[in-house]
Amino acid sequence: MPRPFANKADIAACRALLCSGSHSFFAASLLLPRRVRDPATALYAFCRVADDAIDLGDDPETALALLHERLDAAYAGTPAQNPIDRAFAATVRTFNIPRALPAALIEGLAWDAAGRRYETLSDLMDYAARVAGAVGVMMALVMGVRDGDALARAADLGVAMQLTNIGRDVGEDAAAGRLFLPLDWLGQAGINAAEFLDAPAFPPALGEVVELLLAEADALYRRAAPGIARLPRGCRAGIAAARRIYAAIGGEVAAAGYDSVTRRARVNGRRKIALALAAIGDIFGGADLHAPALPANMFLLRAAESATWSPEPNGVTKLLNLFERLERAQREASLSGQRLA
Repeated sequence: MPRPFANKADIAACRALLCSGSHSFFAASLLLPRRVRDPATALYAFCRVADDAIDLGDDPETALALLHERLDAAYAGTPAQNPIDRAFAATVRTFNIPRALPAALIEGLAWDAAGRRYETLSDLMDYAARVAGAVGVMMALVMGVRDGDALARAADLGVAMQLTNIGRDVGEDAAAGRLFLPLDWLGQAGINAAEFLDAPAFPPALGEVVELLLAEADALYRRAAPGIARLPRGCRAGIAAARRIYAAIGGEVAAAGYDSVTRRARVNGRRKIALALAAIGDIFGGADLHAPALPANMFLLRAAESATWSPEPNGVTKLLNLFERLERAQREASLSGQRLA
């Protein structure tokens, strides 16, 4: 059996955080094989605590400095002595995850801390690439994916999920003084961003903006679909389910007339099960695997090019390698005998 990549107790702590922090991701993760589920859980846990450090802390500047120190320590092989950092350090070492990927996430969190607003959809995509596209690429690397087209589709899926989150959380974000919707779209809809943040409400014109954003997310979910067939077989069902469940959140927002200010869309447990079953048909792929990568994701894909990795061979691979070595030894012995003759 392959050696565990991290301490069991550390992984258990990461799993507890996942269970309480993201019900949709937790549900989808149950369909992943354990060899992927555990490191994916470690990645999620580090991303979650990093996000919480910025969103929930009183001193974002100090929190950012500490996050950079923790990242440096993890990549130096001397992580902070807590289960999340230890499991994360083991993950990035085992799967050779380039430092530029989690660093991109932290850069996006720095934009949050600065209260950055996004003038255009392109600007928003730059943000989504950092806080979610990077996570999609890291997840694919943990699965052993190194194909450029498949990694581009993983980044598409991450960005799609982030756009869904933004569309779902407009009211919640506004209550915290945050606004992620493209400012030019709001202006065209006749909505003053400052006035909206002062008194969050739901005019019909805002629903049209949310609808546009979720349409962009849906387009990316479609682009991501063919990448699922390029994942290892044991990973396809979990990622296909995650794609369906997150897309369904957008569907719930639509069913509420795109009002994500006075209500928060949720997909209940029974529907998640139905979506996971429906996702079985998605594991065989589709068209446009070779669609160009999103410009916002290009720097992530360039970073991932350096992520060479050779998984520990399984029993079948070991047996084939043994046969190959025996055959090579027999050939060398035969040639040696011919030379002596």
